[in-house]
Amino acid sequence: MARVNLLLLLAVIATALYLVHTQYLSRQLYTELDRAQQDARRLETERDRLQVEKRAQATPLRVEKLAKEQLQMRTTSPAITQYVRPDGSVIPAVAPVAPMPAVTTKPAAKPAAKPATAARAAR
Repeated sequence: MARVNLLLLLAVIATALYLVHTQYLSRQLYTELDRAQQDARRLETERDRLQVEKRAQATPLRVEKLAKEQLQMRTTSPAITQYVRPDGSVIPAVAPVAPMPAVTTKPAAKPAAKPATAARAAR
């Protein structure tokens, strides 16, 4: 009987140690999960901040201002536009306007009678 009691006592102690070890691992995993969730929230907040900053940087007025000030760009107009052919020659953007030829008007000719109308007239 003493051997059975000793065996049962060893089984209870082994089970208790296993339970303590399992709880310890569970707590470690829980703290690791909590850290990962905190990192996810931090990254999401940073992503949102960067999205707002990206939208602020890409406003049309800011892009136009940077193009004019830093890149010395200007708005296009027909006077400064040049078209280049594949062979490298330049076509003037504003071609000289030739005077329009005088147009004479003639009286409109009488339209010919349609065949269906002519057939009805014959009846």
